[in-house]
Amino acid sequence: MSTDFQRAREALGARLRELRTEAHLTHRELATRLGWAPSKMSKLETGKQTASIADLTAWAEATGFPEVLPELKNSLRRLETHYRSWRRQLAGGHKAVQDAALAEEQRAQVIRVYETSVIPGIFQTAEYARHLFTHSARLRRSPRDVEDAVRARLRRQEVLYQRGQKYRVIIWEAVLYAVIGSPEVMLGQLDRLAGIIGLDTVTLGVLPFSASLDFTPKHGFWIHDERNVIVETLSAEMELKEPEDVALYLRLWEYYDQAAVYGHTAHRAIARARHALGS
Repeated sequence: MSTDFQRAREALGARLRELRTEAHLTHRELATRLGWAPSKMSKLETGKQTASIADLTAWAEATGFPEVLPELKNSLRRLETHYRSWRRQLAGGHKAVQDAALAEEQRAQVIRVYETSVIPGIFQTAEYARHLFTHSARLRRSPRDVEDAVRARLRRQEVLYQRGQKYRVIIWEAVLYAVIGSPEVMLGQLDRLAGIIGLDTVTLGVLPFSASLDFTPKHGFWIHDERNVIVETLSAEMELKEPEDVALYLRLWEYYDQAAVYGHTAHRAIARARHALGS
């Protein structure tokens, strides 16, 4: 469990304890009112158990503070957004993060990806990935386990050749023109990307510069089934699990899906980028 998530759960527990003490109730007295076991009371107040909406509603009413229920619900909503800082995640290097990503992907049947600035990790060549890991470690001042991280990222790509999973990936056309590493590295990466088109497990679309959009490309995100959304920022990774949040990102992905080009048209977009790079 992430430290950030646990701290948020403990903060919610402390607020519940504060409401109980302000109501001048002991653990046992409040447990009796709610019909709960005293052990549940203790776990909620110490952050060892996550409260449900029903728990929060019952707690607010039993302590005589129904007006604080919106506050408690907002705290739970923030709790359900797992905020994992890169500083903590990368304390042991990049390899552990890649292994965790692989475990998450193996649990999903359909993975929807939208990227605006980088080739998705599951499609990266070793040289492209090596450059990204090297400079990420330098920027974030994390342990430099670059070669282990590259090997772990390449192992993630084995799922592309396994039945039972489907990757539906959209990349903004600008990604094809962003030279990562060197022109030679990028040429190899574009060749690799072109070779992905046609795999049974992958649907690869390019969102072209010419697309007429009501929503401009913002940040990238990954949706695992309809279970969660992973969003990366420069400083942290967020895991969104609220149904409303997941539904919002699904709608946005489907919007870009309608505007993206696929098959031979996507292949031509990659070829144009390769030609521009070669020139």
